[in-house]
Amino acid sequence: MNNTKEQSSRSAALLAGEEKRRSQRVIVRVPLTLFLAGNGQSEKINCHTVAVNIHGAMVVSPRTLEENTKLEIVNERTAEKIGCRVTRAPRESSEGFLIPVEFTTSSPNFWQISFPPANWKAFDN
Repeated sequence: MNNTKEQSSRSAALLAGEEKRRSQRVIVRVPLTLFLAGNGQSEKINCHTVAVNIHGAMVVSPRTLEENTKLEIVNERTAEKIGCRVTRAPRESSEGFLIPVEFTTSSPNFWQISFPPANWKAFDN
C-alpha cells in the first residue's frame, strides 16, 4: 500500500512539472548538426535530440557547450536551419552531454511533427 502512495506522489510531481512547460514535449530522436561560430572559426557537431517541443529540444552531443552559447541547428531530416541558445548547463549522460536548447523564435513547424494538444494527459495504468 505504501508503494502505491509513493507512485501517486511521483506521478503528481511529474504532472506538476509538465504543467509548468510552455508546450508539450515529444520524445523523438531527430538527427541534427550544430553550428557554432566564434573567434573567427566555425565548428560543426553531429548529434541528435531526445525530446523536442515548439520552443526547442534536449540534444545529446559528444561534447559539452556552455550555458547561453548561441548556435544554429540543422534538422537533418528536413535541412531546415534555426538559431538557438543553450538554456542551462549541460549534464553528462552515458550517451554524451544532454544540452537543452531554445529557439530564438518559437517555431512550431521546425520538427515537422504533430504535437499533442496542451490538455493531453498520458494514460496512467
